Amino acid sequence: MKNRQNVLTAALTGLAPAVWGSTYLVTTELLPPDRPLLATTLRALPGGLVLLALGRRLPVGIWWWRALVLGVLNIGAFNFLLFVAAYRLPGGIAAMIMSAQPMFVVILAALFLGERIRALHALACAMGAGGVVLLVFKGAGSLDAMGVLAAVGGALCMASGITLTKRWGRPEGVNLLTFTGWQLTAGGLVLLPFWLSLEDLPDGVTGSNVFGFAYLITLGAVLSYIVWFRGIERLPAVAVSFLALGSPVVAALLGYLFKDQTLSALQIVGMVVIFLAVLLGQPRPPRPTGKQPEETPASAPRRLTPSGEMT
Repeated sequence: MKNRQNVLTAALTGLAPAVWGSTYLVTTELLPPDRPLLATTLRALPGGLVLLALGRRLPVGIWWWRALVLGVLNIGAFNFLLFVAAYRLPGGIAAMIMSAQPMFVVILAALFLGERIRALHALACAMGAGGVVLLVFKGAGSLDAMGVLAAVGGALCMASGITLTKRWGRPEGVNLLTFTGWQLTAGGLVLLPFWLSLEDLPDGVTGSNVFGFAYLITLGAVLSYIVWFRGIERLPAVAVSFLALGSPVVAALLGYLFKDQTLSALQIVGMVVIFLAVLLGQPRPPRPTGKQPEETPASAPRRLTPSGEMT
């Protein structure tokens, strides 16, 4: 029964990276061009404020700085570094470097959560990275050092965010919507000064822009992060980290369906390898020990004491 619940939880949690994989298509087709900070700020902040208004509860005590740290790692810094890497690196190199994220989680989970490093996880990490290489790699060309650092930083942010979210959990009495609202708001507020100082407002806003921003705010942030944080609560941190590998797969499929991009045989093999890596990274059902269940007091045989009384 528990294994079935884990499978259902993993399937639901995997919807979040699937939605994030559509962000690339939405950004290029529906949003104003060359506005990564605008996109990431509006993706996080409005939805976070709405959830705060609905929850009517702010962090208390230690949770002020914890919410800030989680918001920066899971949303603000992660999305900013992801866009920097995507703009500076060619041919899916950013996705290839980001695929190291499960490896970071394996190490961090061992250090801070007490999760064992298993040989199966090491194999899944290698398979996941190899699958992403087959899926997105189109020749390295000249690599921008800032882009490489941004991609590594983004992977570390995501890995640290997963680990700390698992370690700290949620404060008692705070529901998942409010908890998500804290992080979205914190991440958006951190990005806000960068957007205002580094980017100009677009010349005009079209109906397609409005639809794209609405998609990013609702599905791309509020709903997907609620599902994501729910999964982190219920699954091992390492299992959640492998689910993120679904994002480049969805991005490739959407590019094939809507942008006339081709899928080679190697890319299809890469998708299969990624899927197998995700399966290997999920928790295994416990093995039966073969021991007989212990007798309960009600079912234990009654015995005579030396005095002749029944026990």
